[in-house]
Amino acid sequence: MDKLVEHLKEIGLNTYESKVYLALLKKYPSTGYEISKIANVPQSRTYDTLKVLEQKKIVVTTKTKPIEYSPIKPKELTKRFKRKIDSTLDYLDNHLPEVKSDYKEPVLSVSGESNIQEKIFELIGSAQSEIYLEVWSRDFKIFEDELLKAYNRNVEIRMVGYDNLISNFGLVYEHPFPKAIENSLGGRVIIMSIDSKEGVIGKIYSNKDNLTSILWTQNQDVVFLIKELIVHDMYLLDIQESIPDELKYKYGKGFKRLHDKILGRNNLYTIHSF
Repeated sequence: MDKLVEHLKEIGLNTYESKVYLALLKKYPSTGYEISKIANVPQSRTYDTLKVLEQKKIVVTTKTKPIEYSPIKPKELTKRFKRKIDSTLDYLDNHLPEVKSDYKEPVLSVSGESNIQEKIFELIGSAQSEIYLEVWSRDFKIFEDELLKAYNRNVEIRMVGYDNLISNFGLVYEHPFPKAIENSLGGRVIIMSIDSKEGVIGKIYSNKDNLTSILWTQNQDVVFLIKELIVHDMYLLDIQESIPDELKYKYGKGFKRLHDKILGRNNLYTIHSF
């Protein structure tokens, strides 16, 4: 019964109104005194509540003495509130954008291991067409079952895997230098694009004393950049597998010469070292 009260409150009734309506469903027609006893609501509040419900056309009264009350049918109640809620949401959909026409989705921080995992599970579960992901093998194992469910509903899964990530589904490019990257960054990155609509990027610190957090957004400009980062890494990994020996010599192992040319020899930024 408590759950019914809470759900009735969610559609707009207060606690007394919910209890009185449920009491009437149990026994109708009933007098105010009877309703008060069934609902466990003070008698004075019961009569006030019945007046409000009558005004809302949720209860109807008889002309007898004493007055008796009956509820409208549950399906009529839910149908009425559904129309009201749908009408309200339609109005908000149409008019909220007028408040600020150039609204941009924010980039939000999600902190704490359990909150991060919950958000990533939610995003994977919502995917409809594609997931692009960069992830370490130990983190992949946490999300593997949910990713497999997405794959089985025909969502394309494309990953850059670190630290010997093994997957029986999707396309996986294995990054050859996970330890060097983890050491230089002080943690493991997790980067994800869902349907080109939502993105996640963040670092899981190796040092447990640091509070892990990720950035999550539906901002299309930022999501575009997140997906481009993953795709760019996949391009380089694919090219590295098939470039001729002379180009391997020119660029060096793991494109080190290219890395030094762009970032400088003393730069510790190794996320794009292969």
